Amino acid sequence: MEAAALERDLDLTEIINGEEVVSPSPFRKHQEIVKRLNRIIDRHVELNGLGELYFSPLDVILEEGINRLQPDILFIRKENVAILQDWIRGVPDMVCEIVSSSSYEYDTEVKKSIYEKYGVPEYWIVMPELKTIEIFTLDVVKYKLLTVAAFEGVVTSKVIEGLQVNIKDVFED
Repeated sequence: MEAAALERDLDLTEIINGEEVVSPSPFRKHQEIVKRLNRIIDRHVELNGLGELYFSPLDVILEEGINRLQPDILFIRKENVAILQDWIRGVPDMVCEIVSSSSYEYDTEVKKSIYEKYGVPEYWIVMPELKTIEIFTLDVVKYKLLTVAAFEGVVTSKVIEGLQVNIKDVFED
């Protein structure tokens, strides 16, 4: 593989409100959580034929040159698969960000407001240090908290029909 193609494939650059932001590669713990959560959701999505699930790095182009993000996990309902192109060109049905200390403001404020602006129906915020998952759903034009669980409990998706996640399965030690 050509070096330029490999570099492009591994590009962790996002465009947030017109500004390029380069994030460091995630820590192992972050990747473990992405792996576990992806496994749980993907199993449910596949079993029920609900759509497609992807994980980062994969560009989601909400507006060319203005907002190109790489959520940790994203889901697209089968009826919306037209946005699956070279990258994701359009609004996914669910996006999930795993928060680290260096990404807290971006994930909980900046990215949340961008996803809200473009009408992403469901936004998951996963906070490993607090062993917490928050799921927000779009209520007309603003996100409202649908469900939250910390240390123990189950969160339920509105967008991914029938999906319930026991957070102990995500934050196993």
